[in-house]
Amino acid sequence: MENQTYNVDLLKLEGMNVDNLSMYPAFIFLLIIYIFSMVSNIGLTVLICMERILHQPMYILLGNMSFNDALSITTVIPRLLFDILTPTSDRYITYHECFTQAFLAHWFAANFHTILMIMAFDRNVAICDPLRYTTIMNNYMLVKLCVFAWVMTIVFVAALLGLVVPLSRCRSEITNPWCDNASLVKLSCESTVVNNIYGLFYTALFLVSSMGIVAYTYIRITMVCLRSKSKSLNRKALHTCFTHLAVYLIMLFAGFVIVFLHRYPQWSNYRKLASVIFHVVTPVLNPLIYGFQSKDIRKLVINILKSKKVSP
Repeated sequence: MENQTYNVDLLKLEGMNVDNLSMYPAFIFLLIIYIFSMVSNIGLTVLICMERILHQPMYILLGNMSFNDALSITTVIPRLLFDILTPTSDRYITYHECFTQAFLAHWFAANFHTILMIMAFDRNVAICDPLRYTTIMNNYMLVKLCVFAWVMTIVFVAALLGLVVPLSRCRSEITNPWCDNASLVKLSCESTVVNNIYGLFYTALFLVSSMGIVAYTYIRITMVCLRSKSKSLNRKALHTCFTHLAVYLIMLFAGFVIVFLHRYPQWSNYRKLASVIFHVVTPVLNPLIYGFQSKDIRKLVINILKSKKVSP
C-alpha cells in the first residue's frame, strides 16, 4: 500500500492534536489572536498609507511588514480553526489547495525575512550615517527595496515548490497542522535528493543572509554607540535594536525548530507548536513592538480614538 501511486486529488490533513475538552478553548483563543492580528496589522497598514507624516522609509517598511503579516496569518489560521472543530477522521484537503497554502506560507515567511533585512539596513544607515540618510534612503531606493522584497522571494519560492510538481505521490497524509514544502515532498516515494538540496539551500539563503545582515547591523550600531557620548543617540539605538532583535529572535528560533524537527517524526507535536509560534506569534507581536512603541503612530492612534469619543 505504501508503494501505490495516488491519483486521487485528496489528502488527509493531520492538523493539531486537540482533544474534545480543549477543542473550544483552543478555537476561541486562536480566533481572538487572529482577529487581533488582522485588526492591528491592517489598521497599521491603512494608517501608514493615509497619514502623510508616516510616509517615511521606516514606516513604509513597517507597513509592508504589517501587510505581509496579515496575509501570512490568513494563509494558515482560518484553515486551522476549521480543522480544530472537525473530527480527525474528516480532515481532508485537496492537493491543489494544499499546494497553494504551502506556496503562500513560504512566500510570506520569506518576505518576512527579507523585510527584516531591509529594516536592519534602514536602521543601520539612520544611526551610523545619519547625514546621508535622506540621500541613501530616497523614494527611488525605497521602491526598489520593497519591490525586491516581494518579487525576489516569489522567484525562490516558485523554484522551491516547482520541484514538487513532477513528483508522483505514494502517500496521502500531511502530518502537519497545515501544508508546507517538506510535507508535500514526504508524499512521494521517489528520490527527493534535488528537493532536499534546494530546500536546504533555500533555508540557508534566507536564514544565513538575514542573520549576517542583522549581526553586521548590530555590530556597527554598537560600535557607533561606544564611540558616541550622545545619550539620545544611544537611547535611540538601544530602542531600535531591542525591538528589532526581539521579533527576529522569536522568528529565528521557531524557524530553526521547524526545519530541525521535520527530520524527527517522533517529535511532531513540538514541530507543530513551533509552526504555530512562527505563523501566529510574530504577526501579533509586530504591531505592538514596532507600531505602538513609535511616538508618531501612538500619537495618531490616540488622536483618532479621542476624535471618535468627541464626535457623538
